Amino acid sequence: VQLQASGGGLVQAGGSLRLSCVASGRTFSTYNMGWFRQAPGKEREFVATISWSGGTARYADSVKGRFTIARDNAKNTVYLQMNSVKPEDTAVYYCAADRTPYRSTSYDPADFGSWGQGTLVTVSS
Repeated sequence: VQLQASGGGLVQAGGSLRLSCVASGRTFSTYNMGWFRQAPGKEREFVATISWSGGTARYADSVKGRFTIARDNAKNTVYLQMNSVKPEDTAVYYCAADRTPYRSTSYDPADFGSWGQGTLVTVSS
């Protein structure tokens, strides 16, 4: 599957941003989707994931209550709504598709086999 992320940019602390990721190449609706991020000098970390049906979502503690993941299977698109952003949210954000259809959600990057190119989010204080 090919993934194309967009929506990154510069935002002030306390503001909002919505990231989008469009998928093509296989049956989007059968795969869990995730968002990960990598800040300068740090390892890639889990942000959020949503099940293939959209019925289950999981979040990193650092973003819980501020970020919301959603998907539109009719549009082959997954979203990350980012509210009340903080300077520590600054990172390149990557969307990813699970390797295996119809399985339980995971936060392990190794379980995701397809990755988008990343979109940079910069939060100013």
